[in-house]
Amino acid sequence: MSLLEFDNVVSGYGEMEILHGVSIRVDEGEIVSIIGPNGAGKSTLVKTVFGLLNTWEGNITFTDEDITGFSPEQIVRKGVSYVPQVDNTFSSLTVQENLEMGAYIRDDDFRPRIEEIYELFPDIEDRRRTRVDKLSGGMRQMVALGRALMLDPQMLLLDEPSAGLAPLVVDMIFDRINAINQQGVTLLIIEQNARKALENSDRGYVLVDGKNRLDGLGPELLADKQIGELFLGK
Repeated sequence: MSLLEFDNVVSGYGEMEILHGVSIRVDEGEIVSIIGPNGAGKSTLVKTVFGLLNTWEGNITFTDEDITGFSPEQIVRKGVSYVPQVDNTFSSLTVQENLEMGAYIRDDDFRPRIEEIYELFPDIEDRRRTRVDKLSGGMRQMVALGRALMLDPQMLLLDEPSAGLAPLVVDMIFDRINAINQQGVTLLIIEQNARKALENSDRGYVLVDGKNRLDGLGPELLADKQIGELFLGK
């Protein structure tokens, strides 16, 4: 069942068109990655999905509802959470306070959800009272993921979750991404590390110059000679 459809979308910044009729589909329960060179429009795509940029042409649907033109708050309330590449935590707040901030639209007792987040990310559990700016990059990313999960989203949008992290930490983050998916969350990942993204995805899309270039199953794209030469260094 299709959860998100991004149909022939044109979008950009100011008067600069970045996406030139891009189409993607994310089915319920999948991990789907968007890869491509710098400037391909990957981050523009996810910001447009989340309502941070206007859709100039085309349509975006989520759970068969047209959400084109919805605000980020409306989209969050529909069941979509977003972790941007930068400024994705409140650095002056503690880990616990960041998770509490993630529950800002909940009106129920969210304390059990916080404990579930600590079970998912045990590395940050004993740092509940630590300010986030005192944590390593990998731990800050775990806090960002945990904060986004506080609303029990159906879909999680991740923009460059491995950026700036050491290889071992990247492995840890993708391990947690797979654990999140196994809990029933669908993920759309924008990722510069094409190999790691495709290794952990059901399907992938390749954007080049703001247009669809290729798409297919993760293993098929990994094995594709053209993808290997352009993005995988082989």
